Amino acid sequence: MRICTASPLAGISEWTTLVSKGKLSFSLLIALLIVGLFVLFIFTIAMGRYDLGAGDVFFILLSRIFPFLQIEPTWTAVSEVVVLQIRLPRIIGAMLIGAALATAGATYQGLFRNPMASPDFLGVTSGASIGAALAIIMERSFTEVQIFAFVGGLVATLITTSIPKIMRNDSTIMLILSGIVVSGLLRSVMSFMRYIADPQTALPSIVFWQMGSLANVTPQEVMAISIPMLICFVVIICISWWINIMSLGELQSAVLGANYKFYRRVGIVASTVLTVLAVAIAGEVGWVGLAIPHFGRLLVGVDNKRLMPVCILTGAIFMLIVDTFARSLTTAEIPLGVLTGFVGAPFFMLLIYRQKTRLG
Repeated sequence: MRICTASPLAGISEWTTLVSKGKLSFSLLIALLIVGLFVLFIFTIAMGRYDLGAGDVFFILLSRIFPFLQIEPTWTAVSEVVVLQIRLPRIIGAMLIGAALATAGATYQGLFRNPMASPDFLGVTSGASIGAALAIIMERSFTEVQIFAFVGGLVATLITTSIPKIMRNDSTIMLILSGIVVSGLLRSVMSFMRYIADPQTALPSIVFWQMGSLANVTPQEVMAISIPMLICFVVIICISWWINIMSLGELQSAVLGANYKFYRRVGIVASTVLTVLAVAIAGEVGWVGLAIPHFGRLLVGVDNKRLMPVCILTGAIFMLIVDTFARSLTTAEIPLGVLTGFVGAPFFMLLIYRQKTRLG
């Protein structure tokens, strides 16, 4: 059975060839990505304006995870506070957000058979921005801004998915068009809200939130998003085989015994929850959900059963690197959206160029 893919990049990578021919097993690739993520996890905690040794970081974490080991402290109390209360929540948050956006992007691309689908596909990001901007204008707390963003993203998704039902046309094309219409309308609303916002207080906060940042993330917020995100990851991995089937189209899926509408709804809900949770915590972070799935297909090909775990790991690695640069390059923190744009846009253009060369 030939699986149609949303990506135009299958078969142009040496990694893809090695994995598909068995010269590099999928299990080995996953193991390498896990090891790489763990090494980055330790070293990024150590990096920052307050320098720490990677060994100290490792043993601080080990002493908290396994207190019965009774490890003799060789680090200062300040180092422990920096690791456990400041950097650890932020780094875990960065990994979760990168994994969430990458997985959501891969799911949208597979479900809609559209290589340009991304986590803001159904107006999720625009709706979350409206909710956050409204909370900022109302001078709410940062936690309330996140709650408003979460609700705004869900409302935007409900509006988008309701339009095809009202039009009595539940096709994929109609859903895509609905997303375009809703996103355009919400961007206009967002422009109006920025116009009426106080230029001295609310407007700078709205602009900074839209650029994306993890500077204010707390352990409680990371815990709040981790469980629903993990559930969504499991759901998407469990239906990844059906996403392969659905990429053939509704008619072919029905012939092969797939409940097309059911699995599409499950995939949309799980991807939307991942996106809304990520945007509510970090603001708007672009390019991750668009570029990382294409990179994942370079590594393992078009099979979503392999692609989803790879997207989770590579998305986490990418966001971990970007966030480390964001907080370490300059004295003032650089917004995440700025760095992901600088990295993601040229990378995606390179992929397009390679595809053009291959086809030409």
